[in-house]
Amino acid sequence: MNRNSIITAAALTLIAAGLLLAGPLDPPAGPVTSTYKTLTEVEPRIAINATNTPGDADSLFKITQPGSYYLTGNVTGVAAKHGVEIAVAVNGPSVTIDLMGYELAGDAGSLDGISVTVAGTRNVAIRNGTVRAWGGDGVDVSGSTNNLLDGLRVEGNRGRGIDAGSASTITGCTASFNTGNGIFASTGSTVTGCTAFANTGTGIFADSGSTVTGCTARLNSGDGVSAGSSSTVTGCTAQFNIGRGIFTFNGSTVTGCTARLNSGDGIQVVSDCRVTDNSCDSNGNGSGDGAGIHATSSDNRIEGNNCTGADRGIDVDVAGNIIIRNTCSGNTTNWDVVAGNICLVVQGVTGAAILGNSGGVAPGSTDPNANFSY
Repeated sequence: MNRNSIITAAALTLIAAGLLLAGPLDPPAGPVTSTYKTLTEVEPRIAINATNTPGDADSLFKITQPGSYYLTGNVTGVAAKHGVEIAVAVNGPSVTIDLMGYELAGDAGSLDGISVTVAGTRNVAIRNGTVRAWGGDGVDVSGSTNNLLDGLRVEGNRGRGIDAGSASTITGCTASFNTGNGIFASTGSTVTGCTAFANTGTGIFADSGSTVTGCTARLNSGDGVSAGSSSTVTGCTAQFNIGRGIFTFNGSTVTGCTARLNSGDGIQVVSDCRVTDNSCDSNGNGSGDGAGIHATSSDNRIEGNNCTGADRGIDVDVAGNIIIRNTCSGNTTNWDVVAGNICLVVQGVTGAAILGNSGGVAPGSTDPNANFSY
């Protein structure tokens, strides 16, 4: 076979292969339809704008139907109006708002940034954006239960930063420079991984039956973290607050927290509480007066804490508590415990320098429940 024949045969082979891959040339029967997705299919949520969510006399935008909504740009507030008002049927389906990283910025005469205005609403979720400088609260969903607030930054509002109703979950939010409390969560709520900084009121307040975990409260004019009865506060840090670092009501647990340089007590509890494995240093800061840990009533278990550098290390006002395995050092008064409590305090014994594999002396007691001053 000559060279031209070889080229011709190869070309015919390629053409045949292309015809086989191309498929039939005849279109299917019926009308021609688009293969592209519709706008609703691409973005099934509802944009917050004057067409979809028109406002009224007291709101720039008003949501009156359940659904999933999102911002398409920044919102600037005006006097006497909420930024976004949520007014859906009581106990109706959920409303979800994605701020998409945008901000709602109010002014002194405005109302709330985002507000639920129908009492008894349920299942509101708001996430991912900034709400600042509103004349009322930044985000007020106190009229709703079973809420989710996630990834919000609420700053410089003249009311509370966040005001959430019962059974709310608040995660990854930052509340700073608000005139009221930074974050207020009603009964049965969970606050996780949040920061409250330089608010005029309490940094984080969670009402009874709530859990506050992994949060930071600093430079607030009230308490750093305050929790109602039957609550749990764990793994939190409270520093430089003008009130107490951490305060809980009856039947609560405070564990694994750090309270330092607060003007009041580092940790204060009332009765029936468990206060364990916390670090409290230099409370009663400045012209304040405070203890590392202060129990004002009975039936508390105070165990395994280290309290240093305060006016009083551990301060117990009433009989009927158990105080075990704690350490205190460098306080003006290390222990201030009234009669009628279970408490053994031993002055720790110091030893010579240790270098190598052995050395030192026993701390002064072999009692496993002894407390030590050092």
